[in-house]
Amino acid sequence: MLLAFLLLAFVGLSPFHPPPAVSAFGGAVTTGAGDLARQLCYLAVFMAIVLGAFRNRGLMAFSPLPLLLMLLVAWCIASALWSAEPGITTRRAGLAFVLVVSAMLSVETVGTEKSLALWRWLLFAILVVNLISIRFIPEAVHLPGETDAQLVGDWRGLYGHKNIAGSVGAMTAIVFLFSPSPKFWRKALDIAIAAAAIGFTVMTRSKSSLGLLVVALVAGGIYSIAWKREIDRTIAVVAAFLLMTAAAAFLIADQSSLLRLFADPEQFTGRTEIWRAEIAYIVDHPLLGAGFGTFSGTGGVSPLHAYVGGWVTEASHGHNGYLQILVTTGAVGFVLALAALVISPAIAFWKCGAVELKALLFALFVFLVLHNLMETDFLEGDGVAWVAYLLMLAMLGNLQRARP
Repeated sequence: MLLAFLLLAFVGLSPFHPPPAVSAFGGAVTTGAGDLARQLCYLAVFMAIVLGAFRNRGLMAFSPLPLLLMLLVAWCIASALWSAEPGITTRRAGLAFVLVVSAMLSVETVGTEKSLALWRWLLFAILVVNLISIRFIPEAVHLPGETDAQLVGDWRGLYGHKNIAGSVGAMTAIVFLFSPSPKFWRKALDIAIAAAAIGFTVMTRSKSSLGLLVVALVAGGIYSIAWKREIDRTIAVVAAFLLMTAAAAFLIADQSSLLRLFADPEQFTGRTEIWRAEIAYIVDHPLLGAGFGTFSGTGGVSPLHAYVGGWVTEASHGHNGYLQILVTTGAVGFVLALAALVISPAIAFWKCGAVELKALLFALFVFLVLHNLMETDFLEGDGVAWVAYLLMLAMLGNLQRARP
């Protein structure tokens, strides 16, 4: 059932076909919340996973569900009370609940090592299919006639958009580079697969994934070395703090250039236009937000329609996971999201134990936390990056309980 869950999330029911809505700057709609067939498949897998977990441990099977994450999902469901589209909010929040519980219970029942092995095999199979498809399937490349002409020629493999394909390629490289491999030939094979994944990611021309992949690999490497001794860990944290302080001081000293950068609507592939609209909406609706799942795909009631014009009205997501959570769930949901998705796992990573596996998970954590600054992954339907984040959280929690 875990493998079925992974196949639904990472391959879906219609590979090589773009999602129903693809906009010039919004990218591809990654949510399957409105797809009845996909909903039924997720529900069937969810019920089987819950049944298997219950047969294995009884009511104790539900104890690993993270309290903060479940509170966040509960708040998303509750936001239907003030949402302009309560039906859409309820349906999409229900999908979020199914995904969270399915990921947590399946990994807890199967275990981190076996879950990672299944995920590795699936990512490898997807990489092979993506690479072969470029030669034999025209739709594996963005074709002429795209709304955004700049996409033409970019590789997307079996996914609907090159940014999705790029993030999967980057995560594949991370998983294979940091997977523990006691045998030399196994490690050499993992490195070769990671190199192929990096090559595919380069050909997608997904700038966010490529840039953040480098940061994630450095972070994972430092973690694998520094977390074996207390003094090394302290040095690494102090060095990171000093680096961030220096970067902040540089930005403050050069505010004019930074302001010009964000004032230009063409920078960051048009994202600044969306971000300004999101910030304006948050200022007017700081506490509760518009209602979970109402950012796009809701017609004229989308919260940003009164704040934007032109192509921005067609954006399929906010290109910033943190801002979008603020827009749709308000300050309450934002605080819960930070606590559940960033602060809580960061505390778990600070603790020692299972360094090799945690280095892999930490590299994924860094990649996806930073990826949400440029894309929307958190709670974004059944997007591959969101499901990967849930798998990372589930494996991290399982390691903490198995090896305190």
